[in-house]
Amino acid sequence: MAGTTADLIIHGARVHTMVDGDNETGPRSIAIAAGRVLAVGAAAAIEAAHRGELTQIDDATGSTITPGLIDAHLHPIQGVELCQGADLGGVRDLRDLRTALGAEADRVRAGNGGGWVRAWNLDYAAFDGAPLTSSLIDDAVGGLPALVFFFDFHTAIASSEALRAAAITGARAFDDTSEIIVDAAGVPTGELREDSAYQPILEIAPKPSREETLEAARATFAKMRRSGLTGGTIMDGNSETLDLLQALDSTGMGLPVRIVSAMDIKPSYTAEQRAAIKAQVDRGGNRWRGGVIKLYADGVIDTGAGWLYEADADGDGLTGFWPNQADFAATVREFAEAGFQIATHAIGDRAVGETITAYEAAGPIARTGVPHRIEHLETLDPRDAKRLAAAGITASMQLPHLQWRIADGSDEWARRLGAERASRGWAAGTVLSEGAPLALGSDWPIADLDARVGLAWAMLRRAPGDPDGFVYEPEQRLTAAQALHGYTRGAALAQGDDDLGIIRAGSRADLTVWSADPLEATGDDLASLPVRATYLDGLHTLHTE
Repeated sequence: MAGTTADLIIHGARVHTMVDGDNETGPRSIAIAAGRVLAVGAAAAIEAAHRGELTQIDDATGSTITPGLIDAHLHPIQGVELCQGADLGGVRDLRDLRTALGAEADRVRAGNGGGWVRAWNLDYAAFDGAPLTSSLIDDAVGGLPALVFFFDFHTAIASSEALRAAAITGARAFDDTSEIIVDAAGVPTGELREDSAYQPILEIAPKPSREETLEAARATFAKMRRSGLTGGTIMDGNSETLDLLQALDSTGMGLPVRIVSAMDIKPSYTAEQRAAIKAQVDRGGNRWRGGVIKLYADGVIDTGAGWLYEADADGDGLTGFWPNQADFAATVREFAEAGFQIATHAIGDRAVGETITAYEAAGPIARTGVPHRIEHLETLDPRDAKRLAAAGITASMQLPHLQWRIADGSDEWARRLGAERASRGWAAGTVLSEGAPLALGSDWPIADLDARVGLAWAMLRRAPGDPDGFVYEPEQRLTAAQALHGYTRGAALAQGDDDLGIIRAGSRADLTVWSADPLEATGDDLASLPVRATYLDGLHTLHTE
């Protein structure tokens, strides 16, 4: 692209291109035209080759520029429906829970909740081992229908009135491992495990309107941008999700960030439903596209639904999400052959191993050769880390999930796994040392949407801003460069985009402008390092904090 006149030249910044072997630290300029990078180099050379009469010059002296950050795993649209009512993030015990739910019930009675008490972000530790039952919340909500989600959205507690309103009177058979928990008499306790179990309640509870959903999603995307994110991969979805993205991208200035969205496939889907999804493999717009399928290999370890090679401390964990694993493998092959990338939720070690096996049998995406990806990998057998690397499968991990652990191992995740398996938790360092691709993300709304917080957790493996906090598996800490790669080049390649997460001739001009060098910041400093600006397709947005 030498000699092409630039629309924009950004000069005076330190530039981390994420190009292998590029260790230049001096101030450089970036020339951009038609939304793509023309060249990166010394200011004089860039201006001589690319400056024209109408070229805009942005002075970034004293700043550091990296590729725009990409959150490899988040739920910005599904989160609108699920994050209703009270945020229970500060609840630490049952007394706190009842107080918070009582306050939300008062708000609802005042006419602000559609008659339903909703809450989310509850920690399993608040129950201190007590059974998850309706009786624990019925008094607090005073007879109102209530649905309370735990932080992972894999488990919910429904009040007695909510169960009655949804006609949930006993156990039900599902086409996956979702479960309505019942007592010895067959009466529902109120605990609902996995999506299929709590969907009957969501279907009758008040929902945000389409307009409210669009407004909330746009606000979430704008918040992403303020922390340096210029893109992300939605790890849930259906045709309606794609419709919403299309609507958002066709109004105003378009989507504030670039989005790839997966579409869920459940074991219960019919051939007709699968065909309708396959017909949408090429759906996309200016700043969004589909082309990804989301599958589940297991649930979560905290409730015994994570699939493990050996049973957990309570004898659970020996069942995968699909009743027949051969059907899972056949689904992987079916959609890979149709041109989709497969992303599979796999938390337990056996879930990860079985997913690798299914991917090995199916091969990469038929049309592009892009490898598939596994989401979460909260506990990983060392042998499977080697298999990940050999197959080129991306490990898509969310290090801020470490916040739900307790230093003494008394949290449900660690208690069920035991010390040896818990010590292999979120083994991002092992993944990299074995040579497997690594992508990083937040899993919002399960963890903070701010990408800087995610970078800090990857480096520290403790809460940012708490230097005396417990460090989980310190040998797994990432360097600043490794963490940044996971949020830029690693995340881009994980979704099959070779022209993102990198600054070089021909790449998209998606950039993050930092007030200081993120590769020289400590994890604690990085968590709040100001982002001065972002560029998407070379279009500039200033940010102030």
